[in-house]
Amino acid sequence: MPKETEMNLYVGNLPYRITEDQLRAAFEEFGSVSSCTIIKDKVTGQSKGFGFLEMQEGS
Repeated sequence: MPKETEMNLYVGNLPYRITEDQLRAAFEEFGSVSSCTIIKDKVTGQSKGFGFLEMQEGS
């Protein structure tokens, strides 16, 4: 049985209004998402339009 590893993904060009839950749901179609983070401006709290996902890789 192959060992599963974590795959870290950069996701760019996101709509500013997307939520982490919506982003997670979009990628769960392709596998288990262990974490999802949208990067936000420290002062305004507005999304910067990109984020990161960690997914399980393997079968």
